[in-house]
Amino acid sequence: MELMLKNIVVLNDNARVTGGADKVALASAVGLARRGYHVELLTATTPIAPELLSVPGLTVHSTDQYEILHDPSRLRAATQGLWNIKSYRAASTLFDRLRPEDTVVHLHLWAKALSSSVIRAAAERDFRIVCTLHDYMLSCPVGTWFDHGAQQICTREPLSASCLMAHCDSRSYADKLWRTARRLVQGTAGKLPSGLSDVIAISDKVISVLQPYLPPEVRVHRLSNFADVVRQKRVDAAANASFVFSGRLVKEKGPLIFAQAARAAGVPALFLGEGECRAAISEAMPEAQISGWLSHDQSLGQMRGARALVFPSLWYEAQPLIILEALAQGIPCVVSETSAAREMILPGRTGLLFRTGDVADLQDKLAQLQDDELVDWLSRNAYEHYWKSPCTLESHLDGLTDIYDTMLAVQRERAFA
Repeated sequence: MELMLKNIVVLNDNARVTGGADKVALASAVGLARRGYHVELLTATTPIAPELLSVPGLTVHSTDQYEILHDPSRLRAATQGLWNIKSYRAASTLFDRLRPEDTVVHLHLWAKALSSSVIRAAAERDFRIVCTLHDYMLSCPVGTWFDHGAQQICTREPLSASCLMAHCDSRSYADKLWRTARRLVQGTAGKLPSGLSDVIAISDKVISVLQPYLPPEVRVHRLSNFADVVRQKRVDAAANASFVFSGRLVKEKGPLIFAQAARAAGVPALFLGEGECRAAISEAMPEAQISGWLSHDQSLGQMRGARALVFPSLWYEAQPLIILEALAQGIPCVVSETSAAREMILPGRTGLLFRTGDVADLQDKLAQLQDDELVDWLSRNAYEHYWKSPCTLESHLDGLTDIYDTMLAVQRERAFA
């Protein structure tokens, strides 16, 4: 008898949106429940977003703990981050009620609270487990493949002697050593990535970097995340003046590079976000506008006044959703050439590339975009290209259920072999 997918267990640190990966995990959990699946969301932190509590078919479990970075007890945080025994027990109790024959387990984020203990609980019971590759945590101890000290992409082999000696963490060398310990526990007791049956790559970049560190039997599926944007009339980008940066104002995102290039090019710049680089941005470009944190809708509204979105990130990224949201409105994008964002634009048609970290090259691209005809051309192409095949939640859910069905088909083959 053919077994059908009935249950989906979603594992994610948070039950509220704190970033793009949370948005994908939680919106897909809700969407799958509304399609008639029984969805169990296991999370470690509170509060739980109110909109998750009244969805038929969706059950939310929380171990009611802190994110390790925000735990007032640093000893407890260090211990929980390595191996969260409370989440392991909660996962074990949950999995004991389900059957591997009609259930898939979907891992999103785990390193900030749940820990890899939840994967151990699933692997011990022979569940098929898929992980969406939102970052590089399966290989790199700090999860970014970025040397925060040198402010450049890391070229060291993870866990090698040179990796262990490198002060590449954004906080301290002690934090780097702790993260290395977490990576070792994750790779052994936590069964990550050895316990995975499948992974979902949201960009070509993320799988090209992580593929060498995955078990050979793991199946790789390519599926884009979705953009939370409603189709509206195309933005007349050529009629706008400001170049816009959206995101955390931290060094690795490149906001200071943008400020310096915009000042040199003599173009107005708007920063939608907040972070440690705020003072440095204001010093480099006193006339820059900095909005502070905005809601998603407020940010999209501000972005409709953009001539172009500038994405100067120094690290690889995985799949920055802000690019999709800009293109969907007809806003051209200027992105760094080593970022995964480059996959999301057609250079010379929907945006421009510049050499990563190169202020002069970015200045040149901003100067080129003073040409109204060029901006209008890019804007029209961006809008038309995006809406030919939009990255919607529904298309994302279609892709997920196809992947889940494939996973269960393999489970059936194993059961009847």
